[in-house]
Amino acid sequence: MGKLIPVVFLVVGLAIGVGARLVLVPAKKEADQGEVQKTSEKDKKEKADPGKDDAPATHEYLKLTKQFVVPVVSEDEISALVVLSLSLEVRPGITEAVYEIEPKLRDRFLQVLFDHANIGGFDGAFTQSDNLAALREALLEVAKMDLGQDVSQVLIMSVSRQDT
Repeated sequence: MGKLIPVVFLVVGLAIGVGARLVLVPAKKEADQGEVQKTSEKDKKEKADPGKDDAPATHEYLKLTKQFVVPVVSEDEISALVVLSLSLEVRPGITEAVYEIEPKLRDRFLQVLFDHANIGGFDGAFTQSDNLAALREALLEVAKMDLGQDVSQVLIMSVSRQDT
């Protein structure tokens, strides 16, 4: 009798598993069909009344390929390194033009970043919104020299400082 109990539990468990599968599989198919119907109804509404998703994009975001590394100098020694990642908000269709002049942009951006570091922009609470807004504005001014009105914003994607 003691050897029969595990076998009974095995058979009962197997029966419950098979029964659960039979019950749940058809329910899942019905749910999938309901989702397909909802999706097709949504597609019909979008075709009849195009929404904001169908409007042409007014801008694109281009991530500059490499990070910017800016040394922070104090008392004629490098006291920290600041690493930034930048992106540009540009009008659609000028991606290739931006990447063609990226070396020139990087040079100008680095000069702005070095100037910012030299006036103490990366000292203390360098992530304050006023401080970063001034940096964004200076970077945008330089970007507009090469790209004109095709660029509308310079976005600071990440900024970190490592003290030496």
